[in-house]
Amino acid sequence: MKVAIFQYNIAWENPSSNLQKIENELAKMGKDGADLLVLPEMFSTGFSMTPQGIAETKDGNTMQTIKRLSKAYDMAICGSFAATQEGKYFNRGFFVTPDGNCQFRDKKHLFSIGKEVESYSAGESKEIISYKGWNIRLLICYDLRFPVWARNQENEYDLLIYTANWPTARISSWDVLLPARAVENEAYVCGCNRIGEDGMGFAHVGHSAIYDYKGACILNFEPDQEAIKTIELNKEGLDRFRSKFPAYKDADKFALL
Repeated sequence: MKVAIFQYNIAWENPSSNLQKIENELAKMGKDGADLLVLPEMFSTGFSMTPQGIAETKDGNTMQTIKRLSKAYDMAICGSFAATQEGKYFNRGFFVTPDGNCQFRDKKHLFSIGKEVESYSAGESKEIISYKGWNIRLLICYDLRFPVWARNQENEYDLLIYTANWPTARISSWDVLLPARAVENEAYVCGCNRIGEDGMGFAHVGHSAIYDYKGACILNFEPDQEAIKTIELNKEGLDRFRSKFPAYKDADKFALL
């Protein structure tokens, strides 16, 4: 499966500008550019704590545009956006496929230090997404710090995706935790982060990357680089490694309460 990461400077609380940027980049890529495009957390607005002015329903313009682009370029698209549902707000992860199917996974761990918990409600869903013969888990930014939530029990997923607005001040943790999740879960791990300064004055350097199941970095970006980068992931290689080194069989059994 060919996976693309779009690392870019998100225009603050400006969905139309960000959606147009994505559409422009996809036009350059063309239909054969990738099977899956990964976007940053709150890709259309930035990590804003004022959802009242930016949140949309799952059928709003943002998701309608993503569905249109997914179909037009024959690729799945994932990321997260500020969502509203039944009077609540969510940092909502999405995975849209070219046939129009949309799956949503709300952020589980809200960043209380940044007062996210005061603006958004936490999600609980952890179902696996199936796409092109791959099993995929989609998590959001701060979720990266909590390995139990990401634990790959009985190899239930092959690719773990983190969509993020991870600030420069803590980027060293991002660089450590992404390969750690790959090694402990025997899976590919993809982290898509933004660049640039957000509307609250926090800087972001990017460091988007993909790690293989041994923790080796197989795709990365220069600091502050705005670009789409693509790589082909090898499922057969992953399966062979798991067969030769089945550490998952010795893992602790547990249930999340």
